[in-house]
Amino acid sequence: MNIVDFKVKQRTPGKSSAARRLRNQDVIPAVLYGHGIDPVHLEVEKRELVRLLHSQSGSNAVLDLKIEGVKLKESTARIKDLQFHPVTEEVVHIDFVVVSLSEKITAYVTLHIKHQDESIGIKQGGVLDVTHHEIEIESLPTQVPDRIDVDVKKLDINDAIYVKDLKLPEGVECLLDAEEVVVVVHPPRVEEETTGGEETAAEPEVIEKGKKEEGAEGEAASKEKAPEAKDEKA
Repeated sequence: MNIVDFKVKQRTPGKSSAARRLRNQDVIPAVLYGHGIDPVHLEVEKRELVRLLHSQSGSNAVLDLKIEGVKLKESTARIKDLQFHPVTEEVVHIDFVVVSLSEKITAYVTLHIKHQDESIGIKQGGVLDVTHHEIEIESLPTQVPDRIDVDVKKLDINDAIYVKDLKLPEGVECLLDAEEVVVVVHPPRVEEETTGGEETAAEPEVIEKGKKEEGAEGEAASKEKAPEAKDEKA
């Protein structure tokens, strides 16, 4: 991972109203902190942040902060935290942390699923279940990968890929358990058979049978009455 130059400005901390005014001007309040330095309050242009987040490295990028009029002892940093508005989901504050290029850090890296449509199990109607869309890793700041590819082409039904199967770059260690499932192909879903139609079809037979029984009883009753009629005539 390359180090990215990132321009910011120093700001004077103030009340929340001052932060709102900045956001209305498409400027995001931020703060830089780390070992051996006092917190430095910054402001970041929204377009610069958007450009960074949409770059290949995204929020894991290692930054060389360029602060106008300020020279830092350590200018290498990375985004530690992004705070979002609960309604608009826009970034409202950024926390930067100073990093040493010789010390390992932890980061979350996205898993990129490859050849999903070509998977043996998927072609047979199986269902792909990605249990981890990203994993936590540990490495030097410059060794954090942009993403980790996971090839599922050879997966058959009931096959799985575990953490121990992931191909990690040199110097990168996954912090999940080695036996943790990352991707699995489940068997095809089977729809449950319903018996409603059979029950419905059986009902007319019962009614018809009832009618036949009623008819039989009626015939028997008329037969019983017939002799009495003859006696009356006699």
